[in-house]
Amino acid sequence: MMRILSDPSVKLLGRSIPLPTPPLTPLSMLFSRLMRHVLSRHPSILRRMGATAGSRFLIQVTDMPFPILLEPSLRRLTVVPRRAKPAHDTEIRGSLKAFLAMLHAEEDGDALFFSGQLEISGDTSSVVALRNALDDAEIDLTEEIASLAGPAGPALRRMSALLERRTGLSLSRRRLGEDPEDHSR
Repeated sequence: MMRILSDPSVKLLGRSIPLPTPPLTPLSMLFSRLMRHVLSRHPSILRRMGATAGSRFLIQVTDMPFPILLEPSLRRLTVVPRRAKPAHDTEIRGSLKAFLAMLHAEEDGDALFFSGQLEISGDTSSVVALRNALDDAEIDLTEEIASLAGPAGPALRRMSALLERRTGLSLSRRRLGEDPEDHSR
């Protein structure tokens, strides 16, 4: 289902034609804007992380064409070329599905780690602090993006629900007793 992200190509006349990797600088700017927005709405994340907020996390999403360097204290998410290996304290590797399931509390981070769906190298105490801070913040990625979208927010929520159904990815956090089909928020 997510093959287009790891092998960005289209079929044309029976041949696979590779698609170019998206420009990294605009993506980095967009991701950093989203991160600053999330941190402004959830300032407890940095407080909860303490000194580990200064750590540099290299996020290797295995089915995406690029890794992401997360620098919480700098409020920055930088998309880097796959061949680059920027300086980092910790590397976390896994599928987009695993990362989103953990973010939205659909799966437990420890269970994903022990099952091999997430791999961690480097400073594991920083990863634990990051995971605990994100768990406590109860981030809902769709809501964070929709709140940035202004009047387009309701349409974005509906599009997210459709994508969630079609891809099986966890794009929103479920609340206890919430109907997964109700996206009227």
